[in-house]
Amino acid sequence: MNYHNIKHDDMLNGKGLRVSLFVSGCSCHCHNCHNPQTWDKDSGILFDDKAKQEIFEELEKDYIDGITLTGGHPLEEYNLKEITNLCKEIKEKFNNKTIWLYTGFLYENIQSLQVMDYIDVLVDGPFVESLKDKNAKWIGSTNQRVIDVKKSKTKNRIILLDK
Repeated sequence: MNYHNIKHDDMLNGKGLRVSLFVSGCSCHCHNCHNPQTWDKDSGILFDDKAKQEIFEELEKDYIDGITLTGGHPLEEYNLKEITNLCKEIKEKFNNKTIWLYTGFLYENIQSLQVMDYIDVLVDGPFVESLKDKNAKWIGSTNQRVIDVKKSKTKNRIILLDK
């Protein structure tokens, strides 16, 4: 897996102060995507132990609420195994931190993936230019949903995160 950036102290991609990992590769190719430079899965930097350690050092900070996985697309088939392993390791080491994941896929189509066992909040759906909303919190277009994954699994229906 490759990545483009590890952003420290991110306040835009989820609730609270977060570390964000922008992975490489995305097949959605949403019109007017804000990160088209991440579409090529071979672009960016190899995600290695040094990058993982950088994330872990950020997550050790008391004031960091968690991690956001975005891109690109973390759930592309070529990213999925490494993202799943990373999420599992984060939950084992930092159980008090939340994991947010942005995907162009719909919750209904990915809810059975193993990675969903570790995700706290899922922002699902592709960006749709005609539904763009600059004032919407944590989403780019109004078709996207901010889903509380744990509550959704418990209730067996989609529960949106209280904003």
